[in-house]
Amino acid sequence: MIRLLAKYHSMNRTLAPTSWREAQGEHQIRARALTLGRRSRKQIGERDPVDDFMFEYYPYTPTKLETWFPGVGITLEINSNDTFDFPNYDSNATTCELGAHYLIKHRSRIDSTLELLRNTQVREATFNCFGLHEWAMVYQADQHEIRHGDPLRVSQDQIDSLVGELGLRCTHIDAFRFFTEEAAPQNVNRLNIIPTRDNQKDIEQSGCLHANMDLYKHCMWFQPMIPGTLVLDCFELARSARTLDMQASPYDLSQYGYEPIKIETSGGRATYVARQREIALRAQDLRSQLIAVLEAAA
Repeated sequence: MIRLLAKYHSMNRTLAPTSWREAQGEHQIRARALTLGRRSRKQIGERDPVDDFMFEYYPYTPTKLETWFPGVGITLEINSNDTFDFPNYDSNATTCELGAHYLIKHRSRIDSTLELLRNTQVREATFNCFGLHEWAMVYQADQHEIRHGDPLRVSQDQIDSLVGELGLRCTHIDAFRFFTEEAAPQNVNRLNIIPTRDNQKDIEQSGCLHANMDLYKHCMWFQPMIPGTLVLDCFELARSARTLDMQASPYDLSQYGYEPIKIETSGGRATYVARQREIALRAQDLRSQLIAVLEAAA
């Protein structure tokens, strides 16, 4: 049921109570499996550099991820004794659907996000960054300046040498903005453009790990109008991308069960690119779905 909602979200449809409650229940089961680790670790004061990132960098709580919405264009039939508490949805005695006021309020952001996603979807993907953004964040850095709390698996000299040898080709502002002062001038991407928030829609490309992770962010920006299954699919994609991000990083994360992808070797770079392409392929499908949802709200 949930996947049907995602596939046919652009069609105006009405769901009977048994149908949408089944979808809601399935969403909650799936989402709780994704949030269980985060909840458990918080209770005992432990951390995970992948899963916890998903709730810290993206400021959405497990409860928010577990909340199901049918999405724009879906009308829910409700019973007179239903207690209905979907934020931004309007209900009467028999039906409930996303309120027009929500779409009006968020029109500008919907339009700008659509432009970004459409541009990213058709722009040529590049796969030659090799995940060096994490290395650029500690390039020529002293230990007290390193943002990550875990030990390095390579020396500072190795980090500096690899960045110099392979070069930096980042196209995503939210990776580039954390580069060290010394690394930033070395960033020469395919378009030879420094990433900024203003030019993001002009340079973001579909091979970028961070651009594909951000599909989850875009879903949560507009969560009341996004089918629940699409939100969870994008969360899982972002977590896969974050896993690759950390495995290719210069940090030693073996204590958490993340074996390194040694991009300082040709074999490691080949592995990284293969995984990056898999993620980009998944992202193309999910980005298409998200574009269709936002277009349905136009």
